[in-house]
Amino acid sequence: MTTDHLFIVTGGPGSGKSSLIAALATAGHATMPEAGRAIIQDQVAIGGDALPWADRTAFADLMLGWELRSHREARAIAGPVILDRGIPDVIGYRTLCGLPVPDPLRRAAELYRYNRRVFIAPHWPAIFAQDAERKQSPEEAAATARAMERAYADCGYELVALPLAPVAERAAFVAATIAAAGIARRT
Repeated sequence: MTTDHLFIVTGGPGSGKSSLIAALATAGHATMPEAGRAIIQDQVAIGGDALPWADRTAFADLMLGWELRSHREARAIAGPVILDRGIPDVIGYRTLCGLPVPDPLRRAAELYRYNRRVFIAPHWPAIFAQDAERKQSPEEAAATARAMERAYADCGYELVALPLAPVAERAAFVAATIAAAGIARRT
């Protein structure tokens, strides 16, 4: 099954990914949510410790499960689907944290592919802000962006930097790039 219709948006925390994906969803694009924030919210709600500040390995394992499920669901959607992160993000996270990258994770990144062009949101200090789930410092956010760049490049993807521009301009950029790829939008 082809996965050219699956488009990743990645980058560091606080770089405008979620706002961009929300704008694209509002404009009618199919989207898939980010794993990390939802996992953090769920773990906090249940008193779990699969959190980036508690058990990073368990957190990464939950992220992989989420990304595998998102990939499966997105494949079934006709037309382009924009995903807030993907399987290589788990590789980037584990590498950033100094955790080993297990063979099954590497195999997942080989088997479950996305469009070759991956949108990367560069670290953008002007919009970076911390919140209940985003506890990283600006320096950690910048390091995360670099880790994601390396993970996707190492997995053979072509990185397309999002412009440092208002959300509407970023959304138009993503929509135009997808249209130029010749992948029809769902109706």
